[in-house]
Amino acid sequence: MRTADFDFSLPPELIAQEPAPVREDSRLLVLRRDPAGLEHRRFRDLLSYLRAGDLLVLNNSRVIPARLRASNARTGGRFEVLLLEENGPNDWWVMLRPGKRARVHTELQFHNAQGALEPLRARVVETNAEGHRRLVFSGTPNLLDELERLGEVPLPPYINRPDLGVTDSDRARYQTVFAEPPGSVAAPTAGLHFTHELLKQIHSLGVEVQFVTLHVGLGTFAPVKAATLAEHVMHEERFVLSEATAGAINEAKRRGGRVVAVGTTTLRVLETVTALHGGTLAAGVGRTRLFIFPPHDFRIVDALLTNFHLPRSTLLMLVSAFAAPRKMVGRERILAAYAEAVRERYRFFSYGDAMLIL
Repeated sequence: MRTADFDFSLPPELIAQEPAPVREDSRLLVLRRDPAGLEHRRFRDLLSYLRAGDLLVLNNSRVIPARLRASNARTGGRFEVLLLEENGPNDWWVMLRPGKRARVHTELQFHNAQGALEPLRARVVETNAEGHRRLVFSGTPNLLDELERLGEVPLPPYINRPDLGVTDSDRARYQTVFAEPPGSVAAPTAGLHFTHELLKQIHSLGVEVQFVTLHVGLGTFAPVKAATLAEHVMHEERFVLSEATAGAINEAKRRGGRVVAVGTTTLRVLETVTALHGGTLAAGVGRTRLFIFPPHDFRIVDALLTNFHLPRSTLLMLVSAFAAPRKMVGRERILAAYAEAVRERYRFFSYGDAMLIL
């Protein structure tokens, strides 16, 4: 398939710049696969689509304040540093802007929000084919301990904060209410709509709730640059599937319950592990670079709750596959649903509205 087949037009004003005032007040577009149909609801109406015996699986990775400000220790030239992945304590792959000025052996010094220099420093020790830099930090026992004080929420570039920068509200709202292990540099956005109260109501329906952990990387939201999907090299992300979650999913499938994945990240973990173990789930820690696009046979996930995704993104390709498993018509179904969402003025991307595919 061609990457250009997954393009669509979106009025800029529909790119959500702020979250809904109340998380569960977001809108919900329900796409039914068989028989095909669309329904316009509110996110809190998710309760009416769940039933006793279902299992809801969410990604509980916590977004870290991954954006830092630095300067060249020799020349004073300024850099924006975006943490990508931890190799070990004080050893990270990062994206540096402007990257061309950060050659191997460049020494960086870091600044706080007021622009004052901090004891934190780093040295560029390696570059990779994607243009990312590997930094070794010093001046702290562990960089993670400094991030809440020095780091900024890594909002995606389509969310504009030109004057005030990232707000206190962003720190709270670009994070799920159930986030626990730190490691993501982008939010698992489908989970942003949930409140503790809504999760309690879901429990009261007889729906079980379990969690996986996938630390979301920037590649999740990047557009595919290759001309065809077959040429695309998928980014890699770390995941953890616990014994409790694997056992609960296997039991739900055994008794005929539906597995509802909250977010494409959750779905990728479950389908990755299923592929590794021949149709059942086993607990484990690993890395996935699973690229899902039409046609795809989904073995575990029965329903998907997700946000509206960027043109030409791997996420749009994944939901297109899920809209019509084992068939090639999912792209047309999703693009038609997106066109309807545009007509109805739904809000798109990370802070936007949600879609439920049943």
